[in-house]
Amino acid sequence: MTDVLPQPDCSPEAGREPLELEESGSKRPPNTGARLWGRVRNKLLRNKLDPQTVETKNWHTDVIEMNGIKVEFSMKFTSRDMSLKRTPSKKQTGVFGVKISVVTKRERSKVPYIVRQCVEEVEKRGIEEVGIYRISGVATDIQALKAVFDANNKDILLMLSDMDINAIAGTLKLYFRELPEPLLTDRLYPAFMEGIALSDPAAKENCMMHLLRSLPDPNLITFLFLLEHLKRVAEKEPINKMSLHNLATVFGPTLLRPSEVESKAHLTSAADIWSHDVMAQVQVLLYYLQHPPISFAELKRNTLYFSTDV
Repeated sequence: MTDVLPQPDCSPEAGREPLELEESGSKRPPNTGARLWGRVRNKLLRNKLDPQTVETKNWHTDVIEMNGIKVEFSMKFTSRDMSLKRTPSKKQTGVFGVKISVVTKRERSKVPYIVRQCVEEVEKRGIEEVGIYRISGVATDIQALKAVFDANNKDILLMLSDMDINAIAGTLKLYFRELPEPLLTDRLYPAFMEGIALSDPAAKENCMMHLLRSLPDPNLITFLFLLEHLKRVAEKEPINKMSLHNLATVFGPTLLRPSEVESKAHLTSAADIWSHDVMAQVQVLLYYLQHPPISFAELKRNTLYFSTDV
């Protein structure tokens, strides 16, 4: 059966209440929990894609039972426009919803601390986890990590070492999703869409590298850092089942997406949960993931060359 990758963070976990488990006390076959969750996940995905569910947007309660376990859950559809909506923080003391340039300047770092720590933890004990970055972590764990990073709590490292790895991966995705603007910026979004559509390989290469050079330094350095991390994750594809394409599908629409004004202009109906640009967003990230290593220093040397060439 083909594994369909859902839109990042429009997973079954989005917009539903915590699952409540009731046990009958009888012995259960092994792996009952995993199999039951598979049933719940499949049902959620089917309902999420059902046109009637999409149109109503009401809460829907359901129950699934298997081998003495009963799972009760509630869900409702949340449009892609809302699930990926960026909400800038009103205070500039935290890291979520704060401009990346503000965070790196405050930390005196090139890559935000939250990105470095989450990546380090994933590479330490989650790089071989099946479905890493695709499988959602528990929402309450992610919110707890968000609060700790925002408060710059001294217990961050201890909490990270004890936290489920999918929650850490989810926290990293949430950080990028809540940036005031996507990592690859609103300004350059149209150019990325045009560049990835070029058919001539040389022209595409020149355009895509020029766009990277056009990014603010904190955005570019963080993007290159994340890029190399995702490549290392994909090297473990035989174990974790996460190919470059899978990772691009998860991260592409989070790192690169139209501004809210453009996004609203593209939506044609309530049932249109996939923007027509999503595949292009995935292809942009996939292009860079498949590209040989990109050096920040080399990009900057080329910037100097192009700026003085007359």
